Amino acid sequence: MEVKTEIDLEAENKLILKHYRILLRSLRDTVTKQDKKNIREAFELAMESHKEMRRKSGEPYILHPLEVARIVSEEMGLDATSVICALLHDVVEDTEVTLEEIEHRFNKDIAVIVDGLTKISGIFDMNSSIQAENFRKLLLTLNDDIRVILVKIADRLHNMRTLDSLRRDKQLKIASETLYLYAPLAHRMGLYAIKTEMEDLSLKYTEADLYKEIAQKLNETKRERTRFINDFIKPLKEELEKRGFDFDIYGRPKSIFSIYNKIKYKHVPFEEIYDLFAIRIILHAKPEEEKSDCWGVYSTITDIYKPNPDRLRDWLSNPKANGYEALHTTVMSSVGKWVEIQIRTDRMHEVAEKGFAAHWKYKENSQDNALDVWLEKVQGVLSSADSSAIELVNDFRTELLNEEIFVFTPKGDLKKVRKGATALDFAFEVHSAIGIKCIGAKVNTKLVPLSHVLKNGDQVEILTSKKQVPNEDWLNFVTTTKAKSVIRQALKDDKRRIALNGKTELDKKLKQLKIEDSEANHLLLCNYFKMMSSLEMHIAIAEKRLDLSELNKLDIVGGKIKLPRQKDLNVKSGKDIEEEIKNALKKNAELLIMGESSDKIDYKFAPCCNPVPGDDVFGFLTINDGIKIHRTNCPNAVQLMAKYSYRIIKTKWTKQHNIAFLTGIKINGIDDVGLVNKITNIITGQMNLNMRSISFDSEDGVFEGKIMIYVHDTDELNELSEKLQELDGILSVERFDAEDQ
Repeated sequence: MEVKTEIDLEAENKLILKHYRILLRSLRDTVTKQDKKNIREAFELAMESHKEMRRKSGEPYILHPLEVARIVSEEMGLDATSVICALLHDVVEDTEVTLEEIEHRFNKDIAVIVDGLTKISGIFDMNSSIQAENFRKLLLTLNDDIRVILVKIADRLHNMRTLDSLRRDKQLKIASETLYLYAPLAHRMGLYAIKTEMEDLSLKYTEADLYKEIAQKLNETKRERTRFINDFIKPLKEELEKRGFDFDIYGRPKSIFSIYNKIKYKHVPFEEIYDLFAIRIILHAKPEEEKSDCWGVYSTITDIYKPNPDRLRDWLSNPKANGYEALHTTVMSSVGKWVEIQIRTDRMHEVAEKGFAAHWKYKENSQDNALDVWLEKVQGVLSSADSSAIELVNDFRTELLNEEIFVFTPKGDLKKVRKGATALDFAFEVHSAIGIKCIGAKVNTKLVPLSHVLKNGDQVEILTSKKQVPNEDWLNFVTTTKAKSVIRQALKDDKRRIALNGKTELDKKLKQLKIEDSEANHLLLCNYFKMMSSLEMHIAIAEKRLDLSELNKLDIVGGKIKLPRQKDLNVKSGKDIEEEIKNALKKNAELLIMGESSDKIDYKFAPCCNPVPGDDVFGFLTINDGIKIHRTNCPNAVQLMAKYSYRIIKTKWTKQHNIAFLTGIKINGIDDVGLVNKITNIITGQMNLNMRSISFDSEDGVFEGKIMIYVHDTDELNELSEKLQELDGILSVERFDAEDQ
């Protein structure tokens, strides 16, 4: 037995050394002798600190920081400092090593980044809620040292690559959170390759069957695609070489996640998705000739293939906020298929693949500081934000995901705003003080309201008035994080001012009635007037919604208020509520919820996705409606798991009761006499199923039918779909959710 352990340890040490050498190879030409010495010291410190630790997969824990460091070096192209921080990112949190020791052994920069990584390590703990202050801390590191966020993204990428060893419920939570926050964050940092991999890996766990199906179909059509790409590229390559361009050209498959989005949300079957790949042309151009060479290649392409004028994307003249530059065009091939072509130079390609690191590498030679501007904007929003955790997450995510349009000021200056932005959003982009006083705008010299949505190329003049003040309605149509943040702050300031007037009135009344101005008395008054807080009560007093003469009816004993006993004033403590939840879970669905038989627990099926037995499901503990059961591919699942992971309850089907569940099927086909009769005959005659509703719409010989039907499980639903699909004239049969209706 002892010999076996020796052999295992020796094999593990060889594996660790192999990973360490791979890391050093990825750094080859970019580090000094001193850097190598520091990396070696960081590796030895991490090795010693984690020597007793193992990952869920059973492998030595040190392999995780080594892999995170390799991602940081090889896939992000970051410096030696970032690599050292990646090696040490869990050391302070998991061991007795202190920040002071790290600063002493390395330097202050490394200590600051490791401190940032330690502070944010528990923010997305799947057993706790996302707290606004902690989340704000995470985002503020964007300004302190952006390398904190980049190492955190690398850490999450490696966790996603090794998710197989975790339990199913943990996989779902981590995958959903990655899709909800980390992939958009990687996108905004310009890390397209990492963002794409995160999306694909998330899909692998949240929609496993569909992921496998798309991957299999891509594999099956690979040979056919390769032949098409080679035929398409051949004349282009010959003409570009003839015109003297130095370049590489190849076909790149679209990600599984982007194909999934088209199937799921645009309802396009795999076989009809024309852009399963894109052609990429990488030019080896001199810095001063980049733009002209890209346009020269575009001109060559359009001499051979006809372009779609609506699909030209010029990110050469106006790069994206994360520094992305390229020309994209879509052209018609000789066999009648649209093909997307991306034109970039080597520099643009490096910025697109490695984002931040490449952006900073080339920064000295570039006038573009778009990423700096964005970081400044985020810093401004966070430092003034006084919003709830959910508002903060939603606003920041919106900022991450936004697409941009370009508009002009009256003087002709170009401004970038997010797609869907209104005139009021633009006013806040110009300056917070202008937004606050905005009363309207002129777009292309025509007067428009504050809520007017701007379009690409609009010229916008903002109109202001000293008398204008923000109101609650503004929050219904502004879309940018900055506008929402400033408006919320202004509204809160206004509420505090109104509340101060109400408090002054209340203080006078309390003095008159000889009631102590104490916290206890204020809480009793909130209870008496059924107000959630003193602030709400003070505002109600100032706005004359509360009559202070009511206080004359109260019993006052020694300056203290004595409230009458009222049944409706039964306020429960947090512990009481927790106890009630525990009791609700113990008593009172065939589902296993948290390991308990569902007939002992109160629950409901979520109407947004109508789960049926056999579906992959999870439980969600709502505030007012008990436990709701959702499908894991429910339209709301990713959001719920990412934002409220602490309320997710492990749930699965066991043996099934003879109970029918309501679900919907959508049928498309060629209109034909008697077809509806054949469909209903299969449902009610052959399969003996009950229908709740049926509707058919027909136009130009094509029909779409929607049927709400009761089935016992997914097997029965699949059998029905197969039988219907066999009917002549039926093109597709698919399940639909309540919100698709």
